[in-house]
Amino acid sequence: MADAVVQLRCGVKNDDWGKKGKNSVVAQLWSKTPGSGQIDESQTYSEMWMGTYLSNPNYLLSSGEQLGDYLKKNPQLVGKSVLDRFGPEIPFLPKILSFSKALPLQIHPDLTLAAKLHAEDPNKYGDTNHKPEIAIALSKFELFAGWKPLKDIQTLFKLNPLEKFVPPGEFNDETLRQVCMKLLSASPSTVATTIKELQSIPEAHFGPDPYIPGLLDRLSKQYTECDNGNLVAALLMNYLTLGPGDSVFVPADSIHAYLEGDIVECMARSDNVINTGFCPATDRDSVELFGRALSFIPHDAQGALLPRKKSDKGMYGKTDIYAPPISEFAVLCTCLGAGEKETHKAILGPSLMIVTKGCGTMKIPGNQNVELKEGYVFFVGQGVALDFGTDKGLAVYRAYAE
Repeated sequence: MADAVVQLRCGVKNDDWGKKGKNSVVAQLWSKTPGSGQIDESQTYSEMWMGTYLSNPNYLLSSGEQLGDYLKKNPQLVGKSVLDRFGPEIPFLPKILSFSKALPLQIHPDLTLAAKLHAEDPNKYGDTNHKPEIAIALSKFELFAGWKPLKDIQTLFKLNPLEKFVPPGEFNDETLRQVCMKLLSASPSTVATTIKELQSIPEAHFGPDPYIPGLLDRLSKQYTECDNGNLVAALLMNYLTLGPGDSVFVPADSIHAYLEGDIVECMARSDNVINTGFCPATDRDSVELFGRALSFIPHDAQGALLPRKKSDKGMYGKTDIYAPPISEFAVLCTCLGAGEKETHKAILGPSLMIVTKGCGTMKIPGNQNVELKEGYVFFVGQGVALDFGTDKGLAVYRAYAE
C-alpha cells in the first residue's frame, strides 16, 4: 500500500533577480528542508518549486524517487476527478519566490497560443498548457499587474513626451495594444530620452500616479534607462503594494511583472512565458507575439486582487482559501497561534503543502504523528483528513485540486 502522505525534497533556482543568501525566504525555507544544502551568502535564491514539473522536480525524502514517478505507479493518489481530467499528475505548480528587483515583464500564452507555440518551438515552449497564477504575499510585495483604467492612461498620454506614442482616433483597448507595442519597439535612445523628459515634469502633472517619476528612476537603475519595460510598467500598468496575506490573480494572458518581495505562487502546470522587458535584449521575445497574446483583463487595480475567504475545509475556522476562477487549483492557508489546532477535511484530489512559519505536528490516518517545521514540504494524496496542532504557532500553505 503506497503512503498517501510523503515528505518531499525540493529544488531551488538562482536567478539574478532573487534575494541574496539568508535575506531570501526561498533560501531560508529550502535550507531547512531535510536533505537540502546550506545557504551560500554570496548566492541569490529566487525560486523553490513544489510538484512534478520535469525541469525542477521533487523527490520523496524517504526513497529519493521522483514524485512524478511515484504518482504514475500509484495513480489512485490523485483521485478520480483529477485522474480523468489530467492523468496521474499534479495539475498545478506551487512555488516560493524571493526577488529584490523586477522579474521580466511578461505574459503567459493561453491554451490556444500555447499549443501553437509548442508545436513551432517545443524547446522554448515546453508544454501546451496555459499558466494562470496567483501570488500570495509573505512579506511586503510590490508588483505590476494588469492595466490601469483606460481613461487614466489616455489622460497620462496627453503629456508632451508621450503624445508621439498614441495613434490618431478613438482611445480604446486596441489603441492601448498599439501604444504598448510602440513603447516596446522604441529605440534605446528614445526610451532613455522619454524617461528623462518625464522625470523633469512635476509629480502633480501625473494625476493619480505621482509616483511615476520616482518609479522610473528606480526601474532605470535596475535594468538601465534604455529598457522598454520601464515605460510600459510605470505608465500603463497597475502598481500595487501588498501586505502579508494579500493576493493577486493573474489570468493566463494578462501582463504582469513582480518587483520586490517574498511570495507563495501557484499556477497551472506550465512553464511557458513571453518576455519583453526587464531582461537583456537577447532574452526578449518578439513584440509582435507579445502584442498578439495580450488581453485586457484586469483593467484596474481592484480587479487584480484575489479575496481571502474562510474555507469550509477547516473544521475549526483557522483556514482561509484563495480560490481563483479556474479549475486547476486553489490554495489553503492555515495560521495557528500557540496551543491552537485545526483539522482539514479530506480533499478529493492531490495537494502540496509547505510550512512557512513555526512548528507543530500533523496527525494522519493510522494515528501517525508527523513533525512539522519551517521548510517542510509534503505531498498529500486524495481522501486524507489532516489534524494540525502546535505549542508555539504554525503557518501552512496547501495547494490542491479536486
